[in-house]
Amino acid sequence: MIRRFRRCGHAPDTLTPEDQAVADQFRAMLTALRNPQRWTPGGAQDIAVRIGPFIERAHTRPGDDHGPDMIAVALVHPDTPHAGAYLHGRQLGYTERGWLRCETTAILGIWQPGYAMLTHAAAGLPLPDDVGMDPAHYALYIEARRRDDSRDGYTLLRLGPYTQTRHAQQDHDRITTALDGRETTLVPGHRASVRYAPFDVSDHQLFADPYEADAVALLNAAVAGVNA
Repeated sequence: MIRRFRRCGHAPDTLTPEDQAVADQFRAMLTALRNPQRWTPGGAQDIAVRIGPFIERAHTRPGDDHGPDMIAVALVHPDTPHAGAYLHGRQLGYTERGWLRCETTAILGIWQPGYAMLTHAAAGLPLPDDVGMDPAHYALYIEARRRDDSRDGYTLLRLGPYTQTRHAQQDHDRITTALDGRETTLVPGHRASVRYAPFDVSDHQLFADPYEADAVALLNAAVAGVNA
């Protein structure tokens, strides 16, 4: 014998406002999964990325979101920028990751609110220690610009990625000291300078690893190659 139960005080098949909200969220989640919105490299919208069995919201870093294989992202709480999202995100480890290298194959598409149910935050879980993404920190660009104010020139050397930004700052200071008084003599007709900027993950093959050799030695080798 099958018994039919009714919610006390409600007509049959009538949902409470709380149940209706959950049902609406579930439908939005199914719609988002069935109809992902195509992500185009270079767009300014947040994206949805897979992290294990979960889906998370991520900001892309301007200048590092033109793929095609790797971009730089920062994981954010799904309720961003609503009040309380930052505090909750901090408790769950969202705000302490910094910029990460994300393979574009892990991107589902543009972030949709329907994905929020599938995040660690919705499950009340902190982000795992290993989210499957390496750090995407800063880099140093040593450039040679023409001295005729035309801004023409080229990049002598790219150093990165630095796994800690303080290491990048230290090498920046060392190279600045090495350039002191020689900015206009290293490369004929050009002025050499060093610039501290985000690591461009899309061009990672163009960078020299600053942890495998001394930064000043790499600069000297680059200058010698230009003047050879």
